[in-house]
Amino acid sequence: MDQDSHCTGERELLEAVSRITTSSTRSTSDEEENQPNAEISCQERKENREKDDTQDSSATLSPNSSMTTKELQEYWRNEKRQCKQTKLLFEIPSTRIVEHKLSKYVMYKIIILQTGSFDSNKSVIERRYSDFEKLHRNLLEEFREEMEDVTFPKKTLTGNFTEEIINERKLAFKDYLRLLYSMKYIRRSKKFIDFLTRPELQEAYGCLRGGQYTKALEILLEVIGLQERLTRGNPVAIVPTLCAIVVCHKDLENPASAFEFGEKALSRLRVHTSHRYYIPLLDTMITLAYELGKDFLSLQEKLEEWKTKKDPIRVFTLKELAVREYVQ
Repeated sequence: MDQDSHCTGERELLEAVSRITTSSTRSTSDEEENQPNAEISCQERKENREKDDTQDSSATLSPNSSMTTKELQEYWRNEKRQCKQTKLLFEIPSTRIVEHKLSKYVMYKIIILQTGSFDSNKSVIERRYSDFEKLHRNLLEEFREEMEDVTFPKKTLTGNFTEEIINERKLAFKDYLRLLYSMKYIRRSKKFIDFLTRPELQEAYGCLRGGQYTKALEILLEVIGLQERLTRGNPVAIVPTLCAIVVCHKDLENPASAFEFGEKALSRLRVHTSHRYYIPLLDTMITLAYELGKDFLSLQEKLEEWKTKKDPIRVFTLKELAVREYVQ
């Protein structure tokens, strides 16, 4: 074979490889485009929000929005962050037996970890068998079809406090939580989120109503991280907790910390100005900004703008709203 024919052969081989590579790349790209979106994509999150969340999350941006360019950019950055699924792991490493005069039960220690995170992001809660049992009944009422193949550890007449039974239930409850969390509609449901957060929030708000602000703040700061990860698709859901933290810091005379958490809450309400917490929070932020020597005029302008658009109504203070949360 002469040199020209050898070069021609090489060129033809390279062209063939190039065509195959291009075809393969295009095919892969087409497959990716035709695959279903990630389980929690932006569009899916908007289309399939839970019924319990629609009241606080129905507002949308409009051309008449008074948000500044900077506020819009920050809003959309937050929205993009919401599109990224947060995966949680559940571990039940230990238990303890609680004895009262008329009752005895086992408390299961549940550690909730965010995948790919350090231990500082873990949340620790305790639940008893009856708490799991109540959750199962509640979920069956709303998600009977989804719960069809979900098994629940049955009660036994004897031996509930033996090491063997307790260890079996530890593993069973771990698998149970993992399975529930794997189902999109269940992990987003209010009933599942309440199981993981409501007892702690009830205790915190009880302390707040009793004037025990330090204790209330300690619990709220523990639960806010877990609550935020569980409600990633609905950032407005954690506004009441953020506002309760603001109230605690304010009453403990920590205005800088109160303002910091107030900004976090306010950022979640920029397109939800009809939310019941918006005006009380805005009013509190004006007071805090003035006290801290920060710009309060822009906040004041938003308050006045809201007043011109709305009919005069009785507006509770931020603290009055907070003490009304989780009242039995």
